[in-house]
Amino acid sequence: MGTPRISLAPPVTERAAAPDISLVIPVYNERESLPFLFERLLPVLEGLKRPYEVIFVDDGSVDGSLGLLLAFREAHRSTVRVIEFNGNFGQHMAITAGFRSCRGRIVITMDADLQNPPEEIPNLVAAMDAGHDTVGTYRVGRRDPFFRKIASKIINAITDRITGLHLRDYGCMLRAYSGNIIGLINESAESTTFIPALGRKFSISPAEIPIGHTEREHGTSKYGLFKLIRLNFDLMTGFSLIPLQVVTMLGLLVATLSLFFVVYLGIRRLVVGPEAEGVFTLLNINFFLLGVTMFCVGIVGEYIGRIYQEVRKRPRYVIRKVYDDET
Repeated sequence: MGTPRISLAPPVTERAAAPDISLVIPVYNERESLPFLFERLLPVLEGLKRPYEVIFVDDGSVDGSLGLLLAFREAHRSTVRVIEFNGNFGQHMAITAGFRSCRGRIVITMDADLQNPPEEIPNLVAAMDAGHDTVGTYRVGRRDPFFRKIASKIINAITDRITGLHLRDYGCMLRAYSGNIIGLINESAESTTFIPALGRKFSISPAEIPIGHTEREHGTSKYGLFKLIRLNFDLMTGFSLIPLQVVTMLGLLVATLSLFFVVYLGIRRLVVGPEAEGVFTLLNINFFLLGVTMFCVGIVGEYIGRIYQEVRKRPRYVIRKVYDDET
């Protein structure tokens, strides 16, 4: 292992034969899935009859995934590269590191858990060949638990309304991008981002196609409820000011209603006189307004937190070592 170094991107050197297709796969504790991924991935890529490269980004795995990736690279040195992170920086940062290292005309991202079949890759390539600069996907026949499917639909609908990006499935990472889109994404040095939304924002000729979906058969999901909520907060606050605008309008509405209520209580006191009734009503209203205030402070805090992350200018990720033929 080399001495850890802080870097925003692995060094890219000129090579004779640039591939036509680059496949970027982030990996975090996927030891159980990787052997099955290797077995299914290579026949698909070879069947394309095009030059390709596969870039695995190990996102601080602690279960031995890196060892499997390096063994696979040794068996396929001409087409496989591995980027090793010095810690866990998240799926989207891993993809970003892969984007800064890839050289293909078409760049495809996918997860390592095999929930989106590698056999769908030719369909993405065909859509890119048809002239699109990004090709998104949406899962059909999802095999997730019922609660997760319903929650996903609700979150997708809310997120789409807030961001206005019109992505049918924000959670599906099997997607394709042109080299031009990758260049624009690489210029965006945000400390937190959402790759599919960023690609769609820069796209001129986007497309979406349906793909199959299978249950996770090996390993466990790395996205718990809190992490999913956190990711959607990043998405909404990173691509829209609507949450702040909603908070502003809500504040104006509550202030207006409060003013009318004060006027009503003043008139009632003049007409009816002092009265003890209504104390609990006032308490309930007070608790409601307190909840609204806390919600508004939370939304504003999300944006302030993003500003804080940006102004610190810390490296978005730390690369420990790049395993390729140049190192």
